[in-house]
Amino acid sequence: QRQKDCPVVYGRAWLSAHSAKLSSSLPSMPPTNKLKNTMASESSGVVQASAQETQSVSREVSLAASETEGKEDNIGDREIIKSPSDPKQYRYVVLENGLRALLISDFNGAATMEDEDSDGEDGGEEEEDDESGDETEDDSEEEDSESGSNHDDGDDDDDDKEGKKKKGNAEKQSAAALCVGVGSFSDPSDLPGLAHFLEHMVFMGSEKYPSENGFDAFLKKHGGSDNASTDCERTVFQFDVQRKSFKEALDRWAQFFICPLMIRDAIDREVEAVDSEYQLAKPSDSHRKEMLFGSLAKAGHPMGKFCWGNAQTLKQEPKKKKINVYKRLRAFWKKHYSAHYMTLALQSKEKLDTLEEWVREIFSSVPNNGLPRPDFSDLLDPFETSGFNKLYRVVPVRKVHALNITWALPPQEKHYRWVKPLHYISWLIGHEGTGSVLSLLRRKCWAVALFGGNSETGFDQNGTYSIFSISITLTDEAPSSYLFVLARRIYEEIQKIEANEFHYQEQIDPIDYVEDICENMQLFPKEDFLTGDQLLFQYKPEIISAAVSLLTPERANLMLLSPEHEGQCPLREKWFGTQYSVEDISQEWMEKWTNHLELNNDLHLPAENKFIATDFTLKPSDIPDSEYPVQLASSDRGYLWYKKDTKFKTPKGWTQSVCHVVLFDLLVNILGHNLAEPAYEAEVAQLDYKLVAGEHGLVIKVKGFNHKLSLLFHLIIDHLADFCTSTNVFSMFSELLKKTYFNILIKPDKLGKDVRLLILEHSRWSMVEKYQALTAGLTIQELMEFSRSFRKELFAEGLVQGNVSSSESLQFLQYVTDKLQFSKLQEEVPVMFQVVELPLKHHICKVQSLNKRDANSEVTVYYQSGPKSLREHTLMELLVVSTRVYHVYPTCRNTSGVLGFSVTVETQATKFNTELVELKIEEFLASFGENLNALTEEAFNTQVTALIKLKECEDTHLCEEVDRNWNEVVTQQYVFDRLNREVNALKQMTKDELLCWFQEHRTESCRKLSVHVSVFEPYLMFIFSFPLIDHCLLKVVGFGAEENKENGESRKREGKGSSEEDLSGSSYGEVSKLTVLPASPKMADAPAGTDMGMNSDGQLRIQTPT
Repeated sequence: QRQKDCPVVYGRAWLSAHSAKLSSSLPSMPPTNKLKNTMASESSGVVQASAQETQSVSREVSLAASETEGKEDNIGDREIIKSPSDPKQYRYVVLENGLRALLISDFNGAATMEDEDSDGEDGGEEEEDDESGDETEDDSEEEDSESGSNHDDGDDDDDDKEGKKKKGNAEKQSAAALCVGVGSFSDPSDLPGLAHFLEHMVFMGSEKYPSENGFDAFLKKHGGSDNASTDCERTVFQFDVQRKSFKEALDRWAQFFICPLMIRDAIDREVEAVDSEYQLAKPSDSHRKEMLFGSLAKAGHPMGKFCWGNAQTLKQEPKKKKINVYKRLRAFWKKHYSAHYMTLALQSKEKLDTLEEWVREIFSSVPNNGLPRPDFSDLLDPFETSGFNKLYRVVPVRKVHALNITWALPPQEKHYRWVKPLHYISWLIGHEGTGSVLSLLRRKCWAVALFGGNSETGFDQNGTYSIFSISITLTDEAPSSYLFVLARRIYEEIQKIEANEFHYQEQIDPIDYVEDICENMQLFPKEDFLTGDQLLFQYKPEIISAAVSLLTPERANLMLLSPEHEGQCPLREKWFGTQYSVEDISQEWMEKWTNHLELNNDLHLPAENKFIATDFTLKPSDIPDSEYPVQLASSDRGYLWYKKDTKFKTPKGWTQSVCHVVLFDLLVNILGHNLAEPAYEAEVAQLDYKLVAGEHGLVIKVKGFNHKLSLLFHLIIDHLADFCTSTNVFSMFSELLKKTYFNILIKPDKLGKDVRLLILEHSRWSMVEKYQALTAGLTIQELMEFSRSFRKELFAEGLVQGNVSSSESLQFLQYVTDKLQFSKLQEEVPVMFQVVELPLKHHICKVQSLNKRDANSEVTVYYQSGPKSLREHTLMELLVVSTRVYHVYPTCRNTSGVLGFSVTVETQATKFNTELVELKIEEFLASFGENLNALTEEAFNTQVTALIKLKECEDTHLCEEVDRNWNEVVTQQYVFDRLNREVNALKQMTKDELLCWFQEHRTESCRKLSVHVSVFEPYLMFIFSFPLIDHCLLKVVGFGAEENKENGESRKREGKGSSEEDLSGSSYGEVSKLTVLPASPKMADAPAGTDMGMNSDGQLRIQTPT
């Protein structure tokens, strides 16, 4: 069961010129808070209006909806309110079987079926190569960003952004999403997880298309992707595909809801898939908190159900109880997958009449059983129990110190047309500027982050309750009395709420857009499908007051997460095994909270925001238009590249700058902390910034409305030039950064990547080494000296793109050079990483996971090719597109300019050991080679065309184009037309060339490296020890001398301060030691990678123990 992502939102709101002018005179409110719903986090504002202006604005919006994008025979419904800048047309239809559908036409007159002569097939799923020249990584999970700045560790090549692949001059994907108004709340009590299991099973073929997983195969062939999720009261299915294949894909997909086979033989296999999802979710603290919180509900309330499902609930226990899962599954489908429960949204570059014809032809066969829809609205107040309003102490998986305060309120969705009270409250609680709760707590070094609100997932909001929660990431400095102080401050904030109206929206990818809309259709009437979860129509302060009155101390539940609770929590949650204890909240605290509070003068409402843009004029070009960035400035201190936005026509810009390569995570984290308050008003005003300590240097990214963009950029550069910090802040961020490193290392996938890159890249600093450096002790004096030396000699290179003139662009670089007053680099910067050439044989490195509670293991098999060339890179992309299967992740690797490809499989050690998994990977690749050899020329050309179409797919956002151009700048390759060149290379590629390349890299003497991360099992612990300790793998993680240092000089820091913390009895292994395990006899032919070093000629030397 995949919960919706609730990302941290910092002013991603971008208005169009028209809509911004409508509201430019009105006060602005930011994204509600950092736990806002998914739709909001992906959206930006369109219209803001006071209560008196609502009707007139709505009429203007509706009128604009019917007048945009021109064809008289493609006019949408006037009743559906949309943005004046939205070019799409909408039509709402209800089929005879009760299914409701919203048709979205992206047809604009110029969009014709220009590709009629091609096969119209796009290329597989999203590629995973990082074209930056380095393997880079986003370390954070939802809770990993503990410092307010963006930590970029620079050591993973998996997370490619789709924008890097798009050419930006072809058409968007077509997409559809269908929401069934039933979810896990409807699970029978004797089959927990049945709704989630059914979501999986409908993919297993249909009467019309009986091939198991045939729909996934079809999408793969035609450049599409799909997904599904089961929530408490809704189940959503969505897919996208290349436009010409859209109708056939719709027909295949519709069979899920018309006549799915759900064959008996597939049940056991798919139970394993559901169980795997459950096992992968178990180490997640967010999921663990949800399950623990759900267990506090009244007996019999559906919130207490185990909605994930696993092998125990869907296979083992039913077998004991003689429950026929197959029959129950089919009965559940017949009862709940009924047309009158369903809402459908689809978007394509077809006319509305065409889309309506398709929908009526395909979906009219969905059965309607006439049964009433499941309704849980009578099960109110589920948390009025003796187990609520307590203090729960919880042992987290990760090293995190956090407090969660939660209130369970009556359902709030009915107020959507008025004030959305939780949005108002969360906006003020989540404010980070001067006078806010977080500002006060940061100054005391008690907290670094505070999130408040409602995520609008089924867990947080459904027909029986709405959650309002406040989550604070604490520091180790927070005193024990902090709970009282914090609650008092929050209560004072709630008393100060004032209302305003807000709305923001942004064009998003079709598959995400239709997913959001099909769910909105379950909740709102026709006219509010696009706006019901965001637009505020009328101000009613009494509704806000009613919500605030429920946020009282006696209704609050406290959950305190800390590793320090380990060994003190005797209770264990049934399904995820979360260790916790429960106690009454101190009566003394309760009395103080409920007594009259004097307002704290440090807390006040936000001041006037100087960052709010008022000029939305689209600037004319002051140099000739160019398809690619041009160089405006070149000197010995920096370059500047510039491109005017001539496509997206929106009043926004994007600026990025890079400085000399250096590892300075701590400096960037504290710089982000210093900027948090002064820059927060910019975030409120829909400007965004990001600081990244990258391998190429400090990266500063600024985006948003161009009018005040330079003001934010100057603020950042000013703080960098005058960088300073206090001892308390330095100590706080040293501990937070150590926790961040630790939380990365306990994830098997991150540990596997770290080990693989340590082996491949010479001079790479591992995560363990970073952790050790912080543990050994750094000083504030060292940091300040580093910041001064960092600014002394630099080379600045930037890209400015968007609604900015060339003369304005030059001012960004000029401000950097004037303010920082740096000198030019005295010598050329050396290559950051040297990649070792693997020997022509198979080597294996098996390490032990550092998390005792995590049953997941991971195997990556990597095949090294050689230095990157455009043609071979493109060939490898084609290979990866052709090999994708479920839970197998073939990846095109670009490791510091050296190409390779790998296959990664995650599994549970309770089912398969890592050696068996590797053997299965080899079987998979061997089978793929046979299939590739048997591939017809026509089928090969289909794959080639599919990848070409993917590279030509239209950009949805300006930032996608900027990402591609920025990668060329940051790697100093400047091949801005790379996608064009790759398309040309693909057109010349042959099947024989691909087959020969694959076979060459699959021989016995290929350059192959396997990395296994096995589960933590004490009886398997085995640390290799050698006389040549400075040449073994343990050297790489910080225990020996660097080989290219003279006289054995070690790169390990001398200890300063406390020794390695005692982890005996902990849920974790010792982080300063990487435990290398012996390989199984099944891998006897592969030398164990336990003694690795690099010879003077740059070749990797791997020795095995005698």
